[in-house]
Amino acid sequence: MLWHIALVMALLCSLPSPSLGKLHVGFYSNSCPNAESTVSSVVKEASSSDPTIPAALLRLHYHDCIVQGCDASILIENPGSGQPEKQAQNHAGLRSLDVIDRAKARLEGVCPGVVSCADIIALAARDSVALSQGPTYAVPTGRRDGLVSNEADAANMPGVHDSVAVLRKKFADKGLSEKDLVVLSGAHTIGTTACFFIEQRLYNFSTGGGSDPTINPQFLPELQSQCPNGGNVNARLPLDRGSERIFDHQILSNIRSGFGVIESDAQLYNDASTKVIIDSYLDSINSILGSSFESDFVKSIVKMGKIGVLTGTQGEIRRVCSAFN
Repeated sequence: MLWHIALVMALLCSLPSPSLGKLHVGFYSNSCPNAESTVSSVVKEASSSDPTIPAALLRLHYHDCIVQGCDASILIENPGSGQPEKQAQNHAGLRSLDVIDRAKARLEGVCPGVVSCADIIALAARDSVALSQGPTYAVPTGRRDGLVSNEADAANMPGVHDSVAVLRKKFADKGLSEKDLVVLSGAHTIGTTACFFIEQRLYNFSTGGGSDPTINPQFLPELQSQCPNGGNVNARLPLDRGSERIFDHQILSNIRSGFGVIESDAQLYNDASTKVIIDSYLDSINSILGSSFESDFVKSIVKMGKIGVLTGTQGEIRRVCSAFN
């Protein structure tokens, strides 16, 4: 009988522990029961005074995960040597880092040293989608914060001028599929971009100048009026024409019609494989019988949120999100 007990105990000990090295929904249910609701409250407060906050927080989650993994390296102000990751040109225009700081400060007041900044970013993105009338979903938590933040690490992240082939490869390198590429690009359904990111597309797309011929002729004058040649490169315009604050699949319809704003979005409809994926979400029959953009977005963002995570005893739980302990 004793050997039976020993065998059972050995088997139980060999099972993976969700609190040691694994992400799971409700990670803080015992250690900080109000962690998720606290983050939600801070995001709602910030968004009520600035309706552009949800899009900024969703972008922040992507920019954090797509470089070194979802480790809050994007928040570091002073890495000790060199420039922090947030200074990279590919991260230009990132905002709402202060919202994460406020959520962290509030959590430190009730659960000191428990909730990671990396998890706060993921939870804030989830809340931002919901506040934009998008799908609600559960976020697996248990991430820990990274110990490295280096500007050079962001040099090879996906860029607005990358071809679909290059984007496909960069996403694959992070364990993301072609469908993930399309669906996560669809996150541009909310938010704005700066003229800096589209001026080449509008005025110097090919040798000798000129604009991208895939831009709908009706849309080109509109873009050029918002971003005049030689104008303010920091001026902002909606990524999803006519629906910049509502999370829906209008962005895909705009891309199909030549109303995509940034080049990387527009290119998705010029590639045979990604074109099929976009069409599948806009086809009336498939939208009934197949999966929806919203449901696939949830799968993709949860998947993205697991890239390169630190768990268990890896990394640390920062006391302040902008600085290593």
